[in-house]
Amino acid sequence: MATIDRIDDPGTLDEDDGAIAVESGSVDSQLGHRWDKAALRRKRLPHVAARPAVLPSNEKVLERCLADPEWRLFSGCLYQIIVKGEPTKDENGNVLDDGDSFVQPFKPNRAQRRFIRRLWHRNLILKARQLGFTTLIAIMWLDHALFNGNQRCGMLAQDRETAESIFRDKIVFAYDHLPEEIRERFPLARASTKELLFAHNNSSIRVATSVRGGTIHRLHVSEFGTICAKFPQKAVEVVTGSIPAVPTSGILVIESTAEGREGDFFKMVQVAEANHASRHKLTPRDYRMHFYAWWQEPKYRLEASSVAISREEHEYFDLVEATVLRDMGERITIDPDQRAWYVATKRADFSGAEEKMWQQYPSFPAEAFQVSTEGNYYAKDMAALRKRGGITRVPVLDLPVNTFWDIGNSDGCAIWFHQELGGEDRFIGYYEAHNETLQHYVSELRKRGYVFGVHYLPHDADHKRLSDHNRSTKEMLQALMPGERFEVVPIITDLMTGVHMVRKHMRGCYIDEAECKKGIARLDGYRKRFSQQDNRFTDQPDKSNGCSEGADAFRQWAQAKENGTLRRPTTHHKTPKKQPATHWRIA
Repeated sequence: MATIDRIDDPGTLDEDDGAIAVESGSVDSQLGHRWDKAALRRKRLPHVAARPAVLPSNEKVLERCLADPEWRLFSGCLYQIIVKGEPTKDENGNVLDDGDSFVQPFKPNRAQRRFIRRLWHRNLILKARQLGFTTLIAIMWLDHALFNGNQRCGMLAQDRETAESIFRDKIVFAYDHLPEEIRERFPLARASTKELLFAHNNSSIRVATSVRGGTIHRLHVSEFGTICAKFPQKAVEVVTGSIPAVPTSGILVIESTAEGREGDFFKMVQVAEANHASRHKLTPRDYRMHFYAWWQEPKYRLEASSVAISREEHEYFDLVEATVLRDMGERITIDPDQRAWYVATKRADFSGAEEKMWQQYPSFPAEAFQVSTEGNYYAKDMAALRKRGGITRVPVLDLPVNTFWDIGNSDGCAIWFHQELGGEDRFIGYYEAHNETLQHYVSELRKRGYVFGVHYLPHDADHKRLSDHNRSTKEMLQALMPGERFEVVPIITDLMTGVHMVRKHMRGCYIDEAECKKGIARLDGYRKRFSQQDNRFTDQPDKSNGCSEGADAFRQWAQAKENGTLRRPTTHHKTPKKQPATHWRIA
C-alpha cells in the first residue's frame, strides 16, 4: 500500500461538542465506563479466556517488532478484544440471554487474514454474519492511528447506538488494554464518547454516523446495504460526502451483508464483480471485491446426526457446490456437519423467509441479493420470461396506449401502460403512488403525452362512494378525463383463477426493463402470506411488502385478455415518444 503523505487540513467525523480534555501523558481511567444510561452498561464483565503473549524483553527486538505492522496485528501481544458469547433463545427465536462474553488476544482469523492479504485502496466486503470484520477494521484503524502521525481514521455506523457500541467495546477497550508500557507511549490529548485524539502524533480515531469535510485517511462504512435500504438519504450522504473524503492514497472499506437488489451497495458490488470476472486491472479508484461465504467459516457446523435434512435441502447444497465451481472457480464439498448447521440455522432464525438466510449467510455472491422463489406466485413464470428475453427494451410505437389499474384499499394505486401489436402485448411503462388523489394520477397520465385507447379499471371502480357525493371511481375519472374510454374488468371469485390467467398470457408479453423496473420488482415480489403458527405459506397474498397493487393491476390485463374485453387497435395514432428501432421485433 502506498505511503500516505501528511496532510495539513485533516477532516473530521461528526464533531462532538462534548469532548473531554485530558492532560497530556495521562490515561483517562473512565474511558469506556462513563456511560450515563444504565442500558449501555455491560450487565456482567467478560471473563478472560486467554492472556496476551509476552512482549519481547530485549529493547531492540521490541522496537523492531513495533515497527512491523504485521507483527503488531498477528502476534497477539498488543491488542485484546471482547468476543460475544452465544445467546440463549426461546422457541420463537427471542433472545433470553446474551450469553457470557470473554476477552482474548486479537489474532486475525482465516477470513480476516485473507482480507488483509488482498487489501486495496477501495474495498467492498460482501459477507456472512459474525465473521469479525468490524473488529478487524477497528484494530487496524487504531493501530494505524497509534503508529502514524497526523492521520484521521473513521468508522461509520448506521445509527448512534451501533456507533457507541463499536467505539466502546472495540476501540476504547483495545486501547485501554494495551500493555501498560506500550500504552504509556501513546498518551491521549482528548477523549470523548466518539473519538480518541493522541497527543504524541496528532492522529485520531472516531466512530460516528456521518462524515463532514477535509480528508479521512482510513474510512470504514459498516452495513452499507442496511443504510441504503433503511436510510436512503444517509446513503446519499455517504456516496457524495464520505467516500470522496478518502484520498486514493488512503483506504476505504465498505462492508455489509446484502439488503435487496436496490441501492448503491448492490450497484457497487455488481461493478466490482464485473471487474473481477473480466480480470480488469484495478486503478486506485476501483473497488476490489471481497466475498466470504458461510461455508468458509470453520465454526459454522453442527453434529450431522442432530438435524434431519430433506432431499430438497441436499439438492440445494449440491447446487451450491456446482455454482461455486462455475462462478468462483473453487471446488468445494459441503460436508454433513456444515449442512446440518445451515439447515438448523435457517429453520430456527429464518423460517418462511429463505431470502433472509441468503442475505445473512450467502453461499455465493449472487445468492446474497437473490429473491426467494418459495411462496412467490410468479417465480417460475418470471424466470421463463427473462430466459426468452421478454424483459428488454420496448420502445413506444405509433399505437394507442391502454392502461390497467389497481386502486388498493391502503391508498395505493398502480398503473401499467400497454400497447398491442399483432396480438403481441408490450408493456412500455409502470407507475405507482400512495396517498394521492385521482387528480394526481390523471396529471401523471397527461404528462406522458400518449393517445390512450382504453383505461381498464378493477371491478370495484363501479362501486359508488358516499363520501364522494355518491360517485364511483369510474365516474370520477370520467369527469376528470372527458372523452376517454373506461371499462371495468369483471370480478373473479377465486384469486388463483386470475393468477393462472397471468401465467398463461405472460408467456407472450414483453416488458420494458427500464420504464417498468418497479413493476417488474412487484411481480417478482408478489408472494403468499407465511403463517408462523402453521409454518407454511397460506393461499392469501402477502400485502405487507407493497407488491399486491402492482401485481393486481397486471392481473387486470390478463383477465381482460382472457375474457375478450381487451380490444385490438384499429387505427394508428401518432405518439410523441417514437424511438429508433434497435431490435428485430421493432425494426
